[in-house]
Amino acid sequence: MPSYYPSYLQDFHGLPVRTFPVEEGRRDDRPVPDAASVAWRLSTECEFPFEPIWRRFLDQVRAEDVTALVIGPWWEDWDAHSIDPVLDLIASDARRLPNLRGVFLADLQAEESELSWIQQGEITKILRAWPHLRELGVRGGEGLAVEPLRHEGLRDLWIESGGLPAAPVRALGACEFPALERLELWLGTDWYGGECTPEDLHPLLAMLGRCPRLRHLGLQNSDIQDDIAVALSSAPVVAGLESLNLSMGTLGDDGGAALLAGQPLTHLRALDVDHHYMSEELTARFRAALEPHGVRLSMRPAGRSTYDPEARYVAVGE
Repeated sequence: MPSYYPSYLQDFHGLPVRTFPVEEGRRDDRPVPDAASVAWRLSTECEFPFEPIWRRFLDQVRAEDVTALVIGPWWEDWDAHSIDPVLDLIASDARRLPNLRGVFLADLQAEESELSWIQQGEITKILRAWPHLRELGVRGGEGLAVEPLRHEGLRDLWIESGGLPAAPVRALGACEFPALERLELWLGTDWYGGECTPEDLHPLLAMLGRCPRLRHLGLQNSDIQDDIAVALSSAPVVAGLESLNLSMGTLGDDGGAALLAGQPLTHLRALDVDHHYMSEELTARFRAALEPHGVRLSMRPAGRSTYDPEARYVAVGE
């Protein structure tokens, strides 16, 4: 079975990730890359203050050429405080990075912070600071906030979470993203702050239906995966998609049957429901209905608990 737990990014925004040295003079035998040829990762390694590293980065790299930025651990002495001060800091220098097109917030592994412990902030500060940003990736849902806005440039938004609060999901539904092509949300479980209900998703699905370029939608890792499937069975946004990802959650026969009985899915190039709890009979019906039309299906079932075979779990919680 695949591992869904997040790991360090090796590539971001189509570029290899390169970590900027946390200390002046730290040895790195690799040649210094052109500023635009890599996604620059800034990390305190939990040893040094973030702001001096940021200032040195702006002074030593041709900041005007930087196109992608990855933020790793930003705190000192294992005090994992909110990322908001870092967002304020980098946004205040937006004029020095006029060509920035991709930002990823919280490139962390479990050894540094479990997914559900990551202290996020108001991520729309980044969108307001860079109106031409194309890609925003976020890891963690605790404290995550969204202020409704219209952003003309954003094409790709993805949020990895073990439990996403309802408020930012509703706020995303009040945004306008006319250029959006891909959206992925890990909604998570109520054990780790996942508060979303089907009613919270309705404004989001309506907003996405007004995104003419949207081609990929992922609503994943959710303990209301059946409800999500029911909502999508009649949501207008589905008709314009090329791929749909409902993996990592607790999808069972109720949701799967509703999805299969709803609007046609034969136009999709790919449907991913890996880590599901559907019966073999229903998965066979999916294959019979969709594979003859060329839909690429990913349908690996979730592992069953030895102690409670009927229990369902999301792929990533804590």
